Amino acid sequence: MESVPALLQHVRTEMGRVVVGQDALRDQCIVAVLCEGHALVEGVPGIAKTLAVKTLARLLRLGFQRVQCTSDLMPADIIGTNVLNMATGTFELHRGPIFTDLLLVDEVNRMPPRTQAALLECMEERQVTIDGTRHALSPAFTVFATQNPVEFEGTYPLPEAQIDRFLLKIRVPYPEPADEVRLLANVHAGFDSRAFDRLDLAPLPEALLAGAREEMRAVKVQEALFDYIVQVVRRTRDWPSLSLGASPRAAIALLSVAKALAAMDGRDYVIPDDVKAASGPVLRHRIVLRPEADLEGLTPDQVIGEVVRTVEVPR
Repeated sequence: MESVPALLQHVRTEMGRVVVGQDALRDQCIVAVLCEGHALVEGVPGIAKTLAVKTLARLLRLGFQRVQCTSDLMPADIIGTNVLNMATGTFELHRGPIFTDLLLVDEVNRMPPRTQAALLECMEERQVTIDGTRHALSPAFTVFATQNPVEFEGTYPLPEAQIDRFLLKIRVPYPEPADEVRLLANVHAGFDSRAFDRLDLAPLPEALLAGAREEMRAVKVQEALFDYIVQVVRRTRDWPSLSLGASPRAAIALLSVAKALAAMDGRDYVIPDDVKAASGPVLRHRIVLRPEADLEGLTPDQVIGEVVRTVEVPR
């Protein structure tokens, strides 16, 4: 296990020069990239969600595009369209921002359902069909979609069937007081997050990301842990405070994220604690609370914790 620790140390060091604190956000973004999945990032404005993703793309040598969602955003604004070239009399493809490696979709719940569906199809298939012609997307195509948890005016919440396609839901809290003090000190000393080129970030060495993904896929999993993962997921389907449990896709995601967490911890094998640590980010957006549970003040993370505690840990 060499590539994963090297990647982790490099990203932690270099991103720490740009984003103060937010260790969980940084590490879960790395998990999403290692697993080749997509992430839904939820947090209030101004806590470095966009900056963290932009920095990650720079460090990983990935192409980067950003879309600011609005209620009148059309599918063609995301995927592109064929445009008539008046000089040649032929149609030429004007590629949209999805033709990149890492796509940041800001305030995804502000785009209308039709455009959400076009984006989520690209996420699932890593291809797009424009005027009957299929176009392959980058093999590294990854979506980080942000949303504001406290503002619902003019929004279109993602349906459960579509939100299930996100590997992770990353909750980003306010930074710690000491981190906010460091942030102010950095800004006072001249730090400017908009002047990326002046930061002189050191990108990853070539092929390190591909090597890290290979190591993650090679992490060993005992057969007893397959049953443990399935029991955790199945228990959500008949849990009294839930109206919707996790799908088989959630079990696959739980396995993949547990392997990534094991590799990031320097191990080539998964332990039950990896599954427990992965259960929150993987399951929190895939379950739906009953109205009475919501009224009692229960949160998805609390319910997931209760579910995991009731499943016997394999020896």
